[in-house]
Amino acid sequence: MSDAFRTSDEFDEQAHRLYNQGRYDEALAVLREGLTLYPNTVDLHVGTAYAYLAREDIAWARVAFERALVFDADHEDALAGLGEVLLRLGQRDRALEGFERLLTLGLQDDCDLMLQIGRALFRESELVEAHRFFDLAVTAQPDSADAAACLGYTCHRLGREGDALFWVRRALELEPDYAEARVYLANVLYDRGENEAALLQLEKTAPEDHFDELALWRVIELKKAIYRLPEDDPELIPWLARLDSLRGTPDAVDALLAEVEGKMGGGTVKDPTQLELFGTLLAELQAMHRKHGGDEEHVVATLRGHQLRGSWEDILSQFKALEQGWVHASLSEFMHGLAAKGRAETGIDIPVTDAEAFIRGSAAAGVLRIIL
Repeated sequence: MSDAFRTSDEFDEQAHRLYNQGRYDEALAVLREGLTLYPNTVDLHVGTAYAYLAREDIAWARVAFERALVFDADHEDALAGLGEVLLRLGQRDRALEGFERLLTLGLQDDCDLMLQIGRALFRESELVEAHRFFDLAVTAQPDSADAAACLGYTCHRLGREGDALFWVRRALELEPDYAEARVYLANVLYDRGENEAALLQLEKTAPEDHFDELALWRVIELKKAIYRLPEDDPELIPWLARLDSLRGTPDAVDALLAEVEGKMGGGTVKDPTQLELFGTLLAELQAMHRKHGGDEEHVVATLRGHQLRGSWEDILSQFKALEQGWVHASLSEFMHGLAAKGRAETGIDIPVTDAEAFIRGSAAAGVLRIIL
């Protein structure tokens, strides 16, 4: 078909395909060609800007985003992209103004957009603002493993360890094969000195899941120390082979962060473990609490996305009802069982003296999150 008969959408779609294949120069050529025929098409300007951004041509990306906003001052992708560019150029206040504009437009329910902004802020170490936008992403799409993981990474960087463990584990509850989140969790546990818990997580990954040398070295080190393996043990061969294949990569910490940020795609997995049958039970428990008064009400969230309300004792009973296999157990048996599981997975001792101590200890271990 002659270019004269191609629509602006066709140019845009072709450029998108090339962009997704990492062929940024070719995508730019297509977009420029489209703009010669359709110079006022905002999507072509936005596509051009993101292609420049992918090539690290920051100045040209800024020009293209600003041209797009001339034609549509409220274009969400242009506002988000320009904000990212301004952050890289050190113009923090202007960037935040653009991000706030998106919230004013009511776009906080767009999970992908909130994730994009959060990642841009995270890369520039604007951690408090990044946390805010990742929290909006989780609110917009509670079953997004990407959003939960990003919130966990940010909590960890902010020193909020209990919340970090909760959100990374929440991501793994939603998507058990989320290798990047599991490696991150393992590294956090290793840095805490919880070596056996770290190895437990690392052994749930395969050598090909790793794209940095740091975690691979830790797998090898922990296997040798805990299992007393010799240097030439067959168990170590695939891990050493993967390590050899990654030789010459950049600094391990930078590589880890790049992998975390680069692998946070748009796809999410629905939580397969939602226990809808307990909805009536929870409603009855909450009604009983309201009827009989009782202690101050608290709100706690579980890894599976349930919110539990009531006194600490009410919440403990609700939590037990949601956990499979504990229906006939006493509350004391339930607390001891989950405390043992939490100790194996995180190395944290969860107290079992009473309901409040157990729930607060579970929050510190990332098993629960106390909202109120």
